[in-house]
Amino acid sequence: MKTKLLLSTFLCLLFANAIAQDKTTVSATSSDISDNLDLRAVASIFGDSKDLEDFEYRLNNPKAAISNLDLNDDFQVDYLRVIESIEGNIHLIIIQAVLGQDQFQDVATVELEKDNNNRTHIQVVGDVYMYGNNYIYEPVYNFVPIIYNYIWISNYRPYYSPWYWGYYPRHFYVWKPYSIIQYRNHIGLHINFNYRYDYVSNRRCQLAYGNYYSRRGNYFERNYPNRSFGSRNQGYSNRYELNRSRSVRDVTYGSNPKSSVYSRPRTISNPNTTQPDPIIIGDIPVYNSNNTRSGSTREINSGNSNTRNSGGVRATSGGRR
Repeated sequence: MKTKLLLSTFLCLLFANAIAQDKTTVSATSSDISDNLDLRAVASIFGDSKDLEDFEYRLNNPKAAISNLDLNDDFQVDYLRVIESIEGNIHLIIIQAVLGQDQFQDVATVELEKDNNNRTHIQVVGDVYMYGNNYIYEPVYNFVPIIYNYIWISNYRPYYSPWYWGYYPRHFYVWKPYSIIQYRNHIGLHINFNYRYDYVSNRRCQLAYGNYYSRRGNYFERNYPNRSFGSRNQGYSNRYELNRSRSVRDVTYGSNPKSSVYSRPRTISNPNTTQPDPIIIGDIPVYNSNNTRSGSTREINSGNSNTRNSGGVRATSGGRR
Protein backbone atom coordinates (compact mmCIF):
# COMPACT_ATOMS: atom_id res chain seq x y z
CA MET A 1 0.00 0.00 0.00
CA LYS A 2 2.80 2.38 0.96
CA THR A 3 4.62 1.54 -2.28
CA LYS A 4 1.53 2.38 -4.37
CA LEU A 5 1.10 5.65 -2.48
CA LEU A 6 4.72 6.63 -3.09
CA LEU A 7 4.41 5.72 -6.79
CA SER A 8 1.21 7.75 -7.13
CA THR A 9 2.82 10.76 -5.45
CA PHE A 10 5.87 10.49 -7.73
CA LEU A 11 3.69 10.40 -10.85
CA CYS A 12 1.71 13.43 -9.68
CA LEU A 13 4.90 15.41 -9.06
CA LEU A 14 6.26 14.38 -12.45
CA PHE A 15 3.06 15.48 -14.21
CA ALA A 16 2.99 18.81 -12.33
CA ASN A 17 6.63 19.42 -13.24
CA ALA A 18 5.88 18.75 -16.91
CA ILE A 19 3.06 21.29 -16.85
CA ALA A 20 5.29 23.86 -15.16
CA GLN A 21 8.00 23.33 -17.77
CA ASP A 22 5.43 23.71 -20.56
CA LYS A 23 4.24 27.02 -19.10
CA THR A 24 7.74 28.42 -18.94
CA THR A 25 8.85 27.36 -22.40
CA VAL A 26 5.73 28.11 -24.47
CA SER A 27 4.79 31.79 -24.67
CA ALA A 28 2.69 33.81 -27.11
CA THR A 29 4.09 36.81 -28.96
CA SER A 30 3.01 39.98 -27.17
CA SER A 31 0.66 42.27 -29.06
CA ASP A 32 0.16 46.02 -29.12
CA ILE A 33 -2.67 48.38 -30.16
CA SER A 34 -0.55 49.50 -33.11
CA ASP A 35 -0.53 45.94 -34.47
CA ASN A 36 -4.09 46.51 -35.65
CA LEU A 37 -3.49 49.06 -38.42
CA ASP A 38 -0.53 48.61 -40.75
CA LEU A 39 0.40 52.05 -42.07
CA ARG A 40 1.93 50.57 -45.22
CA ALA A 41 -1.51 49.24 -46.10
CA VAL A 42 -2.89 52.74 -45.52
CA ALA A 43 -0.23 54.16 -47.85
CA SER A 44 -0.95 51.44 -50.40
CA ILE A 45 -4.68 52.12 -50.70
CA PHE A 46 -4.09 55.88 -50.66
CA GLY A 47 -2.01 55.53 -53.82
CA ASP A 48 -4.88 53.67 -55.50
CA SER A 49 -7.66 56.07 -54.40
CA LYS A 50 -9.23 58.56 -56.80
CA ASP A 51 -10.12 61.06 -54.05
CA LEU A 52 -10.49 61.22 -50.26
CA GLU A 53 -14.04 59.89 -50.33
CA ASP A 54 -12.73 56.82 -52.14
CA PHE A 55 -9.84 56.61 -49.64
CA GLU A 56 -12.30 56.56 -46.72
CA TYR A 57 -14.31 53.90 -48.55
CA ARG A 58 -11.24 51.68 -48.89
CA LEU A 59 -10.23 52.17 -45.26
CA ASN A 60 -13.61 50.83 -44.15
CA ASN A 61 -14.36 48.26 -46.84
CA PRO A 62 -15.31 45.07 -44.94
CA LYS A 63 -14.11 42.93 -47.86
CA ALA A 64 -10.57 44.28 -47.52
CA ALA A 65 -10.50 44.78 -43.71
CA ILE A 66 -7.54 47.17 -43.81
CA SER A 67 -8.11 48.10 -40.18
CA ASN A 68 -8.41 45.78 -37.20
CA LEU A 69 -8.79 48.50 -34.55
CA ASP A 70 -11.33 48.08 -31.77
CA LEU A 71 -10.40 50.84 -29.33
CA ASN A 72 -13.73 50.97 -27.51
CA ASP A 73 -13.71 47.20 -26.89
CA ASP A 74 -17.17 46.53 -28.30
CA PHE A 75 -15.89 43.54 -30.34
CA GLN A 76 -16.48 45.47 -33.57
CA VAL A 77 -13.83 47.07 -35.76
CA ASP A 78 -14.06 50.85 -35.42
CA TYR A 79 -15.17 52.99 -38.36
CA LEU A 80 -12.34 55.27 -39.55
CA ARG A 81 -13.43 58.67 -40.77
CA VAL A 82 -11.27 61.01 -42.85
CA ILE A 83 -11.03 64.78 -42.40
CA GLU A 84 -8.64 67.24 -43.99
CA SER A 85 -6.80 70.41 -43.00
CA ILE A 86 -5.00 72.61 -45.54
CA GLU A 87 -2.23 75.12 -44.85
CA GLY A 88 -0.78 76.68 -47.97
CA ASN A 89 0.87 73.91 -49.97
CA ILE A 90 0.36 71.29 -47.25
CA HIS A 91 -2.57 68.88 -46.92
CA LEU A 92 -3.02 67.09 -43.58
CA ILE A 93 -5.36 64.14 -44.06
CA ILE A 94 -6.41 62.89 -40.63
CA ILE A 95 -7.68 59.38 -39.96
CA GLN A 96 -9.86 59.17 -36.85
CA ALA A 97 -11.49 56.20 -35.17
CA VAL A 98 -15.17 56.78 -34.34
CA LEU A 99 -15.64 55.44 -30.81
CA GLY A 100 -18.99 56.86 -29.74
CA GLN A 101 -21.18 59.95 -29.92
CA ASP A 102 -18.74 62.88 -30.29
CA GLN A 103 -15.86 60.54 -29.42
CA PHE A 104 -12.92 60.42 -31.85
CA GLN A 105 -9.31 59.32 -31.65
CA ASP A 106 -6.66 60.23 -34.21
CA VAL A 107 -4.80 57.12 -35.35
CA ALA A 108 -2.68 58.39 -38.26
CA THR A 109 -2.21 61.21 -40.75
CA VAL A 110 -1.37 61.26 -44.44
CA GLU A 111 0.65 64.41 -45.05
CA LEU A 112 1.25 65.86 -48.51
CA GLU A 113 3.46 68.80 -49.42
CA LYS A 114 4.22 70.29 -52.84
CA ASP A 115 7.71 71.76 -53.22
CA ASN A 116 8.96 74.59 -55.44
CA ASN A 117 9.62 72.12 -58.25
CA ASN A 118 5.96 71.06 -58.26
CA ARG A 119 6.78 67.67 -56.77
CA THR A 120 4.49 66.11 -54.19
CA HIS A 121 6.06 64.59 -51.07
CA ILE A 122 3.97 62.21 -48.99
CA GLN A 123 4.34 60.74 -45.53
CA VAL A 124 2.04 58.43 -43.56
CA VAL A 125 2.56 59.17 -39.86
CA GLY A 126 1.28 57.15 -36.92
CA ASP A 127 -0.31 59.12 -34.09
CA VAL A 128 2.16 59.48 -31.21
CA TYR A 129 -0.28 57.98 -28.70
CA MET A 130 -0.85 54.93 -30.89
CA TYR A 131 2.57 54.35 -32.51
CA GLY A 132 5.11 56.38 -30.51
CA ASN A 133 7.28 59.24 -31.72
CA ASN A 134 8.12 59.67 -35.42
CA TYR A 135 6.73 56.42 -36.77
CA ILE A 136 6.70 57.47 -40.43
CA TYR A 137 6.55 55.78 -43.82
CA GLU A 138 7.17 57.48 -47.16
CA PRO A 139 5.51 55.49 -49.95
CA VAL A 140 7.17 55.58 -53.36
CA TYR A 141 4.59 54.86 -56.06
CA ASN A 142 5.57 53.70 -59.53
CA PHE A 143 3.14 56.16 -61.12
CA VAL A 144 1.60 59.52 -60.22
CA PRO A 145 -1.50 58.71 -58.14
CA ILE A 146 -4.78 60.09 -59.51
CA ILE A 147 -5.51 61.65 -56.13
CA TYR A 148 -2.51 63.98 -56.52
CA ASN A 149 -4.06 65.62 -59.56
CA TYR A 150 -7.35 65.95 -57.71
CA ILE A 151 -6.21 67.66 -54.50
CA TRP A 152 -4.02 70.27 -56.17
CA ILE A 153 -6.73 71.87 -58.32
CA SER A 154 -7.24 75.61 -57.71
CA ASN A 155 -10.85 75.40 -56.50
CA TYR A 156 -10.31 72.35 -54.29
CA ARG A 157 -12.26 72.27 -51.02
CA PRO A 158 -11.12 70.30 -47.92
CA TYR A 159 -12.80 66.95 -47.41
CA TYR A 160 -14.73 66.36 -44.20
CA SER A 161 -16.35 62.97 -43.70
CA PRO A 162 -20.16 63.17 -43.41
CA TRP A 163 -20.26 59.94 -41.37
CA TYR A 164 -20.38 59.67 -37.60
CA TRP A 165 -21.38 57.34 -34.75
CA GLY A 166 -24.47 55.33 -35.65
CA TYR A 167 -24.70 56.68 -39.21
CA TYR A 168 -22.45 55.11 -41.84
CA PRO A 169 -22.43 54.47 -45.61
CA ARG A 170 -24.45 51.58 -46.99
CA HIS A 171 -21.45 49.47 -47.93
CA PHE A 172 -20.19 49.43 -44.33
CA TYR A 173 -21.16 46.73 -41.88
CA VAL A 174 -19.53 45.70 -38.65
CA TRP A 175 -17.18 42.74 -38.32
CA LYS A 176 -15.29 41.22 -35.44
CA PRO A 177 -11.56 41.94 -35.16
CA TYR A 178 -9.09 39.27 -36.26
CA SER A 179 -6.55 37.87 -33.85
CA ILE A 180 -3.19 39.61 -34.27
CA ILE A 181 -1.70 36.57 -36.01
CA GLN A 182 -4.65 36.40 -38.41
CA TYR A 183 -4.42 40.12 -39.14
CA ARG A 184 -0.68 39.89 -39.92
CA ASN A 185 -1.33 37.10 -42.39
CA HIS A 186 -4.32 38.91 -43.88
CA ILE A 187 -2.88 42.40 -44.30
CA GLY A 188 0.09 41.20 -46.34
CA LEU A 189 -2.34 40.50 -49.16
CA HIS A 190 -3.47 44.13 -49.15
CA ILE A 191 -0.09 45.86 -49.25
CA ASN A 192 0.94 46.44 -52.85
CA PHE A 193 4.64 45.60 -52.90
CA ASN A 194 4.96 47.02 -56.39
CA TYR A 195 5.28 50.22 -54.36
CA ARG A 196 8.08 50.97 -51.90
CA TYR A 197 7.62 52.03 -48.29
CA ASP A 198 10.64 53.84 -46.87
CA TYR A 199 10.78 54.22 -43.12
CA VAL A 200 12.05 57.68 -42.14
CA SER A 201 12.66 59.42 -38.83
CA ASN A 202 11.84 63.04 -39.69
CA ARG A 203 8.47 64.65 -40.27
CA ARG A 204 8.31 67.08 -43.19
CA CYS A 205 5.15 68.92 -42.11
CA GLN A 206 6.00 69.43 -38.44
CA LEU A 207 4.83 73.06 -38.29
CA ALA A 208 1.50 72.40 -40.01
CA TYR A 209 0.83 69.40 -37.77
CA GLY A 210 1.78 71.48 -34.72
CA ASN A 211 -0.88 74.01 -35.68
CA TYR A 212 -3.44 71.22 -35.97
CA TYR A 213 -2.38 69.33 -32.82
CA SER A 214 -4.58 71.26 -30.38
CA ARG A 215 -7.66 70.32 -32.46
CA ARG A 216 -6.88 66.63 -32.89
CA GLY A 217 -9.29 63.94 -31.79
CA ASN A 218 -7.93 62.44 -28.56
CA TYR A 219 -10.91 60.96 -26.71
CA PHE A 220 -9.25 57.60 -26.09
CA GLU A 221 -5.98 59.25 -25.07
CA ARG A 222 -7.68 61.55 -22.55
CA ASN A 223 -9.60 58.68 -20.97
CA TYR A 224 -6.70 56.21 -20.95
CA PRO A 225 -3.47 58.24 -20.58
CA ASN A 226 -1.63 55.23 -19.19
CA ARG A 227 -2.20 53.29 -22.41
CA SER A 228 0.03 55.52 -24.53
CA PHE A 229 2.72 53.82 -26.60
CA GLY A 230 5.40 54.98 -24.15
CA SER A 231 3.49 53.48 -21.23
CA ARG A 232 2.68 50.27 -23.09
CA ASN A 233 6.22 49.73 -24.37
CA GLN A 234 8.78 51.26 -22.05
CA GLY A 235 12.25 51.35 -23.54
CA TYR A 236 11.05 51.76 -27.14
CA SER A 237 10.49 55.13 -28.80
CA ASN A 238 8.06 53.88 -31.45
CA ARG A 239 6.57 50.86 -33.16
CA TYR A 240 9.53 50.46 -35.51
CA GLU A 241 11.91 49.86 -32.61
CA LEU A 242 9.38 47.57 -30.93
CA ASN A 243 8.90 45.52 -34.06
CA ARG A 244 12.64 45.01 -34.57
CA SER A 245 12.87 43.46 -31.10
CA ARG A 246 10.22 40.84 -31.82
CA SER A 247 10.71 37.30 -33.01
CA VAL A 248 7.60 37.64 -35.23
CA ARG A 249 7.61 40.77 -37.36
CA ASP A 250 5.36 42.35 -39.93
CA VAL A 251 5.27 41.03 -43.48
CA THR A 252 7.79 42.98 -45.55
CA TYR A 253 10.24 42.77 -48.43
CA GLY A 254 12.15 39.57 -49.19
CA SER A 255 11.82 36.30 -51.06
CA ASN A 256 9.52 34.97 -48.35
CA PRO A 257 6.23 36.88 -47.88
CA LYS A 258 6.49 36.24 -44.15
CA SER A 259 10.14 37.34 -44.06
CA SER A 260 11.34 39.34 -41.07
CA VAL A 261 13.86 41.28 -43.15
CA TYR A 262 13.88 44.97 -42.25
CA SER A 263 15.62 47.80 -44.02
CA ARG A 264 17.30 50.47 -41.94
CA PRO A 265 15.44 53.73 -41.42
CA ARG A 266 16.65 56.57 -43.59
CA THR A 267 16.53 60.32 -43.07
CA ILE A 268 14.94 62.76 -45.47
CA SER A 269 18.32 64.24 -46.29
CA ASN A 270 19.35 60.95 -47.90
CA PRO A 271 16.71 60.16 -50.56
CA ASN A 272 18.95 57.77 -52.50
CA THR A 273 18.98 55.01 -49.93
CA THR A 274 18.76 51.65 -51.67
CA GLN A 275 16.02 49.20 -50.84
CA PRO A 276 15.72 45.47 -51.38
CA ASP A 277 13.86 44.35 -54.50
CA PRO A 278 10.13 44.17 -53.82
CA ILE A 279 7.99 41.13 -54.38
CA ILE A 280 4.33 41.01 -55.37
CA ILE A 281 2.18 39.59 -52.61
CA GLY A 282 -1.14 40.78 -53.98
CA ASP A 283 -2.86 43.67 -55.68
CA ILE A 284 -5.25 45.99 -53.92
CA PRO A 285 -8.79 45.22 -55.11
CA VAL A 286 -10.53 48.17 -56.78
CA TYR A 287 -13.96 49.08 -55.49
CA ASN A 288 -16.21 51.84 -56.80
CA SER A 289 -17.73 54.27 -54.34
CA ASN A 290 -21.40 55.18 -54.87
CA ASN A 291 -21.61 57.58 -51.95
CA THR A 292 -22.39 61.24 -52.52
CA ARG A 293 -20.03 63.65 -50.80
CA SER A 294 -21.49 66.38 -48.70
CA GLY A 295 -21.02 69.72 -50.42
CA SER A 296 -20.39 71.75 -47.28
CA THR A 297 -17.01 72.47 -45.73
CA ARG A 298 -16.38 72.70 -42.01
CA GLU A 299 -13.64 73.78 -39.69
CA ILE A 300 -11.43 70.86 -38.75
CA ASN A 301 -12.00 69.80 -35.15
CA SER A 302 -12.65 66.72 -33.08
CA GLY A 303 -16.38 67.36 -32.73
CA ASN A 304 -19.32 65.69 -34.40
CA SER A 305 -20.75 66.52 -37.82
CA ASN A 306 -24.53 66.58 -37.86
CA THR A 307 -24.79 66.46 -41.64
CA ARG A 308 -26.46 63.28 -42.84
CA ASN A 309 -26.03 61.78 -46.25
CA SER A 310 -29.15 60.21 -47.73
CA GLY A 311 -27.10 57.18 -48.78
CA GLY A 312 -26.28 56.19 -45.22
CA VAL A 313 -27.72 53.68 -42.79
CA ARG A 314 -27.96 53.73 -39.04
CA ALA A 315 -26.19 51.21 -36.88
CA THR A 316 -28.18 48.32 -35.48
CA SER A 317 -27.36 45.72 -32.89
CA GLY A 318 -27.97 43.06 -35.51
CA GLY A 319 -24.79 43.85 -37.39
CA ARG A 320 -25.22 46.56 -40.03
CA ARG A 321 -24.11 50.06 -39.26
